[in-house]
Amino acid sequence: MRVLETRNSKPEELARFLDKPLLQDTPEVEESVRRIIADVRERGDAAVMEYVRRFDWPDADSLVVPDEAVEQAYSQVSDNLLGAMRKAKENIESFHRKQLRSSWMSEDKPGRRLGQVFRPVERVGVLAPGFQAPLPSSLLMAAVTAKIAGVREVLLSTPPRKDGSLHPAMLVAAAESGVDRIFRIGGAHGVAALAFGTETVPRVDKIVGAGSVYVTMAKRFVFGQVGIDMLAGPSEVLVLADETANPRYVAADLLSQAEHDPDARAILVTTSRKLADEVSAEVERQLRTLSRAEVARKSLADNGAIIVTRSLDEGVEIANRVAPEHLELAVAEPMLLLDSIRNAGAILLGESSTEPIGDYIAGPNHVLPTSGTARFSSPLSVDDFIKKSSVIMYSREALLADGPAAIELAEAEGLDAHANAVRVRMEEG
Repeated sequence: MRVLETRNSKPEELARFLDKPLLQDTPEVEESVRRIIADVRERGDAAVMEYVRRFDWPDADSLVVPDEAVEQAYSQVSDNLLGAMRKAKENIESFHRKQLRSSWMSEDKPGRRLGQVFRPVERVGVLAPGFQAPLPSSLLMAAVTAKIAGVREVLLSTPPRKDGSLHPAMLVAAAESGVDRIFRIGGAHGVAALAFGTETVPRVDKIVGAGSVYVTMAKRFVFGQVGIDMLAGPSEVLVLADETANPRYVAADLLSQAEHDPDARAILVTTSRKLADEVSAEVERQLRTLSRAEVARKSLADNGAIIVTRSLDEGVEIANRVAPEHLELAVAEPMLLLDSIRNAGAILLGESSTEPIGDYIAGPNHVLPTSGTARFSSPLSVDDFIKKSSVIMYSREALLADGPAAIELAEAEGLDAHANAVRVRMEEG
């Protein structure tokens, strides 16, 4: 891996690895996605079926996965994998139940009752990518959280294989997490089908989950018609380490992100040049053992870096600048740094808290903000599936007390009818 030192690197050289835009300018992708969305909106199932046949399943004859396919999938999944899914589900449920909130109302002044009511959205569409490996863990994260929030109906949209089948692990994960219906649709056409509805696919209220750049662009374009969780970019990890870190562990964690895809980003920020050199050598050694070594090697070549800082404080500032999806604090006293971390999707403390433990089994959601968006957004949570409504109830006495101020503000804005709606009530009786 390339090693840069902040003391002698040019700002633009560092910026190449630290500042990554979420979406590149891709006019051809934008035009293609707009065309697909308009087509699905106008022609419904007929358009969706054409795109499924073009991109995924040449002989497609049905968009819906039959119940018997899910039942058969259980016989194709090992007991160990099923047990791991159920353990993950249990931990996801336990963590996300703590996020639930209750409606409230209070009388803060005589005759004036104010509050909030919390209601789940009615129907959610979960996207599960299929362009590389099946990701049952991502499906569990999204669907289980939606069900904890009280969502009435959860739909899954995922691309089929060439023969129309879905990976058994995905079908089992869908069943275990409470998915109500499964559709063999991926890409921008899957997003459009969920957003606008077709003869077969019901329109949803919110779409969550990741996919290709076409999926991300489609989510961007349908936002407003439906809600979305976030615009997700490539996966990323930043490891902030001091001289006490284990180079073998750090190298393994960098590679665990790099193997996702060539656009994934893995960065080590350390105060120790010795550790930097040891990790670089260890990465090369471990690469030789990986089945996805070619993908990981390209990711590290294009987007990976080891940055040697002059101090741990400088390392913290770099971490906050990157605002990574995953931030590992591989330092002697990680808790002492926690309050200094302002921007990160998930913060993993200490050498035993490796990123895959956080993503797969710990319980917190692994649908996380990427590409610096942790500066202003958060991991997927129960709140993403909850709507909040304000509740306002005034007695006449409270109206008389607050009415003059409301009239004053309305008249200052030139909204006479607003002022009058308050005034007529004050004049009565």
